[in-house]
Amino acid sequence: MTVQVKDMLLEKVAIGPVSARVYQGAEYGKGSPIVLFFHGGAFLESGVKDSLVAESIASAGAIVVVPDYNAPLGNVFPKPLEVGFSIFSYLANKRASGLGDRNSLLLVAGEEAGGNIAAGVALKARDHYAEALDGQILISPLLDPFMGTASIRKADGIGMRQRWTAGWSHYLSGGGCHPYAAPCLCSRISGVAPALVLTAEDDPLRDETLGYADRLKQADVKVRQHVLPAGTGWPSIYGGQSEKVSKWQHSVSEQFGSFVQTISVRPIALKTN
Repeated sequence: MTVQVKDMLLEKVAIGPVSARVYQGAEYGKGSPIVLFFHGGAFLESGVKDSLVAESIASAGAIVVVPDYNAPLGNVFPKPLEVGFSIFSYLANKRASGLGDRNSLLLVAGEEAGGNIAAGVALKARDHYAEALDGQILISPLLDPFMGTASIRKADGIGMRQRWTAGWSHYLSGGGCHPYAAPCLCSRISGVAPALVLTAEDDPLRDETLGYADRLKQADVKVRQHVLPAGTGWPSIYGGQSEKVSKWQHSVSEQFGSFVQTISVRPIALKTN
């Protein structure tokens, strides 16, 4: 399926203009979901780059907005979260944003460090703007600053341990560790939006991803999770070294389509092939 890509400037965001890239499936229509997608980069990267993950979500019929959320204020907590939440609040006024319409679902999503921001925005939305967020999509989210899980031992093998260590140190250098900064440490996660959680068997972030999914379930949050088999080239989504050819795109598109159908109050026509 063809995906249209365009760059835009979100001029009405409270913290100032934010550049963004919009991925739009060629067969999107009225009521198409709007997905605010936060890119990865170990809390260290700014700028809007091409995203195969965003493209895969858009190919299911969504409108995916990928902002440069680190640029306006910097990339030390809480600044990226404040920018992310401001953009979310802006998009919540769907008619004002010019994207989607009043029937469009609004979701936040992110990969790796961007998954952390998405989870943090979902928590803050629960606390301040609960009715506006319909779902969260966490794709191998970087959630554990202690990097103490069993699966994280694989990080050396794909060249990510040093990068993630540096990233966490930088992101938390503002002092303290607020639950919005490390959602896996949050003591109260009930009431957040339904979640789609994606990882892979050979993903160093698998354990913290699935651990957070389990906590969401225990808090009675609706969760759909999917673990891709090893060998799909999954670590490539966040820059990890992989000798495998990437073949996860269809799975992401399919899982997104199924997730949207489960949280919709009415059927939505989405492409899953």
